[in-house]
Amino acid sequence: MAEPVPLPADPMELENLEYRPVRVRGHFDHSKELYLMPRTLVDPAREARAAGQLSSSVQSGAHVVTPFHCSDLGVTILVNRGFVPRKKVNPDTRQKGQIEGDVELTGIVRLAETRKPFVPENNPERNHWHYRDLEAMAKVTGTEPIFIDADFKSTVPGGPIGGQTRVTLRNEHTQYIVTWYGLCAATSYLWAKKFLCGTRGT
Repeated sequence: MAEPVPLPADPMELENLEYRPVRVRGHFDHSKELYLMPRTLVDPAREARAAGQLSSSVQSGAHVVTPFHCSDLGVTILVNRGFVPRKKVNPDTRQKGQIEGDVELTGIVRLAETRKPFVPENNPERNHWHYRDLEAMAKVTGTEPIFIDADFKSTVPGGPIGGQTRVTLRNEHTQYIVTWYGLCAATSYLWAKKFLCGTRGT
């Protein structure tokens, strides 16, 4: 992974930094937690062990997204602190993990998501968020539309499990296949028209 860089204060500067690690220093406002749900725990070691198995137990829960005031930048952003099981979504059940005071952490820059087919709409009234709508989340919490996933080292006993970034890159294989097959078909047609039809006419 690349070395973390200081977080830019301007959201526009983040457009080309998705999945880039950044450093921030400040404190959390646990009174305005948001919950991305349902989510499953990202655990590469467990997933490697389960590879090839017909079935495996998957723990369902939520990602805890908490406003974080960056003391050096003077702005408040959104930090995905990580995964908690469903029975620990209520913050009263994990008071030991509610970090107080200034901390320094490293996180991965994430951009806004568009709602995919069959994904429910976000429900701000119930605090149920199914995808990252940064503008809406920022409006509810009074933060900037800046979002990072805290890394695993941010995990504290009794708190969310950090390091929950799943890297999703655009898959354009289908587009490439359609494009190349189209070019092949067009080339074959032109070749046949020029040579085969020309031969018949002689």
